[in-house]
Amino acid sequence: MLFSEIYCAYFNAVATIIGQAIEGPIDEKKILQIVSEKAFSESMLTILPAIKNEEWLVLNRDFRTPIKSIPQMPLTTLQKRWLKALITDPRIALFGVDTTGMDDIKPLFNIDDFVFFDRYANGDPYTSEGYIANFKTIFQALKEKKRIHIEYRNRQGVLMNGEYTPYQLEYSAKDDKFRLETLGNRYATYINLARVEGCRLLESYGDNKVYPLRHKERMVTFDLQDTRSALDRLMLHFSDCRKETRRLGNDHYQVELWYHVDDETEMLIRLLSFGPVLKVTAPNKFIQLIKSRLEMQAALKKQKVADFIK
Repeated sequence: MLFSEIYCAYFNAVATIIGQAIEGPIDEKKILQIVSEKAFSESMLTILPAIKNEEWLVLNRDFRTPIKSIPQMPLTTLQKRWLKALITDPRIALFGVDTTGMDDIKPLFNIDDFVFFDRYANGDPYTSEGYIANFKTIFQALKEKKRIHIEYRNRQGVLMNGEYTPYQLEYSAKDDKFRLETLGNRYATYINLARVEGCRLLESYGDNKVYPLRHKERMVTFDLQDTRSALDRLMLHFSDCRKETRRLGNDHYQVELWYHVDDETEMLIRLLSFGPVLKVTAPNKFIQLIKSRLEMQAALKKQKVADFIK
């Protein structure tokens, strides 16, 4: 880990709890509310027992704290370098992040320091002036709740155009692409931003005009062994998905996770990235998908070895 654990979601939640205890009485119900707001829902499995058992010595069993000052979190040099590295990522730069006061900070790493082997190489052209301009217009339409006129190429390369109500931007880590989900148009639901050739803002719309589409969902169930903070990594990795977690024993959890049917291949790849600490137990169809994927990878590896020997 790059940072001390005092800077993670646990610290933010516990710092708020301590602050509340300093200002006045606090009870278990309020603690659970703070944890659900400041940390992951699964954090209740760790934070509340640690407080009630006085493992962390920040509150006693009566939920009173010996601490006199509200916790502060000044940024360290390491954190600033980490943030500078993030905001120099061309994908994050698309959102117009304020970089005031970061001019003299050296990034902790550069995007070129990484080699990605689990995603396609033809990602969006994030540094293209046309792409940046279209992204900013679409992002502005989302923030200001305005309809938008878009010209784009469909999968067959045919130029399309129409007026759309933007609903949300989605990013695929597997494809390294952004796409816009739209509402109220019979011709398109999703539009890949790399295919957009031009767009302009139209009139505003009210919340009563937006009816989100209902996506068909499926559920996958798996067991997780919490080795090397696997549970924390999983909660962060799947923060975009609805899930339920049950503790089965020491460092052993069962997770039920829901995903969109259209994203099944991406979900398969994401789950496989956790290796032997994760075992899918249901449904059988998903288990067969995993077996087929592993067999395909084994065959490719065998072929590469054979080609290398030749």
